[in-house]
Amino acid sequence: MAFTADSLTFDVLSPATGAVVGTFPSHTADDVAATVERARSAAVWWAGLSFAQRAKGLARWRSEIVRGTDELVELINSEMGKPVSDAKLELAMALEHLAWGGKNAAKVLGPRSVPSSLLTINQAASVEFPPLGVVGVIGPWNYPVFTPLSSLSFALAAGNAVVFKPSEFTPGVGAWLVAAFQRAVPEHPVLQVVTGGAETGAALCRSGVDKIGFTGSTATGKKVMAACSESLTPVLMECGGKDALIVDADADIEAAADAAVWGGLSNAGQTCLAVERVYVHEAVYDAFVTEVVKRAKAIRAGTDNGSKIGPITMPSQVDVILRHVTDALERGGRALIGGLDTIDRQFVQPTILVDVPEDSLAVTEETFGPTLTVAKVADMDEAIDRVNASRYGLGATVFSRARGVEIARRLRVGGVAINAFVAYATIPSLPLGGVGQSGFGRVHGPEGLKEFTYAKAISRQRFPSPLALTTFARTERTDAIAGALVKLLHGRN
Repeated sequence: MAFTADSLTFDVLSPATGAVVGTFPSHTADDVAATVERARSAAVWWAGLSFAQRAKGLARWRSEIVRGTDELVELINSEMGKPVSDAKLELAMALEHLAWGGKNAAKVLGPRSVPSSLLTINQAASVEFPPLGVVGVIGPWNYPVFTPLSSLSFALAAGNAVVFKPSEFTPGVGAWLVAAFQRAVPEHPVLQVVTGGAETGAALCRSGVDKIGFTGSTATGKKVMAACSESLTPVLMECGGKDALIVDADADIEAAADAAVWGGLSNAGQTCLAVERVYVHEAVYDAFVTEVVKRAKAIRAGTDNGSKIGPITMPSQVDVILRHVTDALERGGRALIGGLDTIDRQFVQPTILVDVPEDSLAVTEETFGPTLTVAKVADMDEAIDRVNASRYGLGATVFSRARGVEIARRLRVGGVAINAFVAYATIPSLPLGGVGQSGFGRVHGPEGLKEFTYAKAISRQRFPSPLALTTFARTERTDAIAGALVKLLHGRN
């Protein structure tokens, strides 16, 4: 990504070749404000539709995406380097969540009656979840369809208009998705795109939108929160991770090794949910390491047909990877494959590190590259303690035949997959999000839909209360009856 001299546009560079693959406008604060203003009137129209009508619009959007699959995946490949086959997998997962949001919004967000209490028995009570209005979504580059679509589709299904600011590394993907939606729903600008760098994102935070949905690094997330705090704009934060995989003594070693290699190396490790740390019971440590090394040796970064992973998209991330691997090796770690000599410009070959101290950068900081640290533990208590020691808490994977659920419940993370890598993120009805410095709020599932609404309580008096309490005409007899009732209801425990 390179900004032009006049700062009115910027070029998107292929991480594989360095060639310019697109040029986009750098939208200013005034541009963003005008876009949000257009969204205001569109939001009124969109919210006025029924859940079923909005679901039909989202279904047409899905059809547009499916018809344009080949074009879209080639765009993903050119802008951020992901292999086409993996881009197609990303698209398939995204469509599953888009379909779920549209089909389930009415059930999750529709008005529902709730019981009143004995003292308020004359009131009918209900709760509903109106849309917020206009939502701003700031998306990442590593999964430029799946991740932002989680917020885009659920915000739209809930009845909001959306202004989408895709990453400056993948603006073409974002613009493509918005154009596809506008073909599906042409009546009003319900979904719009703005492009640019950090200044454009900051302008969106300060534009008066009703919520920001952000996905990106923890460091950038803090800047987003600071900008949003100026106007008390609420935020949904999907930030970084340092996810671990735990291997118990009774685990299926081949399956666990396969999950570790895919979880750590796919997308060149550029996944917030990537496996970056592995903790293995000492009884199976040697067998596990042997299997991981064997499988990782078959993975190569490149652009030819034989390569399984692509380049590192952000040039600055290569420096982070170099720093983490260097620190690990200088402090006694060993690279069983890969290492410093196998990093060539933006192509980083798989690196498996062992004997790495727990306070090294490769264990404590998000690496976001195709590296794994593998550590031996005496038992699962030690593994759990090490996982929970991280300030991040996004997700985790556990391989254990007998104790998977027990271990999962003790981990301080937003989601755990047992005997399969990151399965919870692929199930549309489950929430996705982290704790600690991995962020807060949830996408996916009912919780994801409610993120883009506010709970609205409505009461309706059905008949005058036989015990009128909220009036200056209240009598001593009423007070006495109320006092007796309170003792009866709450004083016996």
